Amino acid sequence: MAIERWDPFRDMVSLREAMNSLLQDSYVRPNGNAAGPQSGFPLDVAETENEFVLHAALPGVKPEEVQITVHGDTVLIRGETKAEEEKKGRTWHVRERRFGAFQRAVSLNAPIDSDKANAQFENGVLTLTLPKAETARPKQIKVGASDKK
Repeated sequence: MAIERWDPFRDMVSLREAMNSLLQDSYVRPNGNAAGPQSGFPLDVAETENEFVLHAALPGVKPEEVQITVHGDTVLIRGETKAEEEKKGRTWHVRERRFGAFQRAVSLNAPIDSDKANAQFENGVLTLTLPKAETARPKQIKVGASDKK
């Protein structure tokens, strides 16, 4: 068992870090959403040897309202949803569904072959299959024996 020396300054947070955390946690955007990852749409990213697979939850969004751009190793998903029209005689008690422009950029650790990319939209879930560019795929190099003596 190793003996670890106690350092009282190790857990101390600087004033700047404390203020940044406080402001980041309490900042509310004009559309009512809190700042941070919760303000965007939920996204899952998985990787295999040959491709990335992204699943984005976009409930209430129509496929034609979504634009996807791939540039190098960055994927940008954006779009816009329209608010329901106001009707006479209707008073809102709760209105939490989002509307307006949305976007999210994800940087992956390898360039994407955008010509072979595929996008599917089913039940409010966007699924992107993004093959890695040939230059980003791992290649095995065989080692040969030298005949020199």
